Amino acid sequence: MTPAISLSQVRKDFGKFIALSDVTFDISDNEFFTLLGPSGCGKTTLLRLIAGFEDTSAGTIHLYGEEIENLPPDKRPVNTVFQNYALFPHMNVAQNIGFALKMLGWSTDEITSRVDEMIDMVRLGEFAHRKPSQLSGGQQQRVALARAMAPRPKVLLLDEPLSALDLKLRQQMRGELKTLQRETGITFIFVTHDQEEALSMSDRIAVMSAGKLQQIGSPNEIYEFPANRFVADFIGETNLIDASVTQVSGRRVTCKLADGETITALAHQDLQIGAAGIVSVRPESLSVTPTAPMGQSLTGTLGDAVYLGTDTQFTVHLDQSLELKVRMQNGVTDGAKLTAGDPVFVSIADGAARFLVD
Repeated sequence: MTPAISLSQVRKDFGKFIALSDVTFDISDNEFFTLLGPSGCGKTTLLRLIAGFEDTSAGTIHLYGEEIENLPPDKRPVNTVFQNYALFPHMNVAQNIGFALKMLGWSTDEITSRVDEMIDMVRLGEFAHRKPSQLSGGQQQRVALARAMAPRPKVLLLDEPLSALDLKLRQQMRGELKTLQRETGITFIFVTHDQEEALSMSDRIAVMSAGKLQQIGSPNEIYEFPANRFVADFIGETNLIDASVTQVSGRRVTCKLADGETITALAHQDLQIGAAGIVSVRPESLSVTPTAPMGQSLTGTLGDAVYLGTDTQFTVHLDQSLELKVRMQNGVTDGAKLTAGDPVFVSIADGAARFLVD
């Protein structure tokens, strides 16, 4: 099947500054695809290249098999939802949604029918005649989405559209965005720096840093099998421990840590004995016990404990310079009974540790 978007060795320079370097990947039809990374990593620049607001310095961009670099923005079957929504303040909801259709030459009957359809889809029927200033942030967001989807674009670009909303509304809108994407069948390309947003909505995620693609995969793949230190550290919380490989059995390796203890981990690539890198293990994959557990564990001294409601975060010192963060769910463990300074064992869930080469 022809990809919705295909990028091949895309590069973007702003003078001597390289904003994007050799970006190559495909986005499937009807996919909720997220560009994730810190500010300045190039994700918005990439979105603007697809929209036609910027020109590529090198490489090609195809939309459903058609090269689009030379097409102006208004000739591309792509619409954008901006961070500030860009609604017309003097128009009501229905007029905002219908404006682009009018510019495209749709008939009055076609516009009325499509506007009504979109208003129903975003559940704003009782607000059709209100101006943007009379709407909440979440309602304005829905108007912006309805306006962008009204002309039936093949691809919808969303540039951090939830960043202006408060936390509770952002969480609500995540589900609504995913539902709209499924219902309309439009390919969504979503830009965010928020890992939780990306993990909760996306079919696949492209993690970017310093203008380069770091990893593409499903939310589970990105979180559970990070390709390198940056991805492991940027996506959620993790423990990163310097280590070297002492034994190799396929992708399963035994690593020696700085304090002399050993740990078994899964590698992202084939490795040789002596390879240096880091072990990444998520805090929720660890547990603290006062006695030696079955399976793989490390020894240490308990530091502080922070109660977080659903779980408690423990700090365990393996030696003077090495510590681990451990998150244990409250109500299913007696970890909270431990006292700072106690000798403890840190149990590692089977298959949870990853060995990464920087």
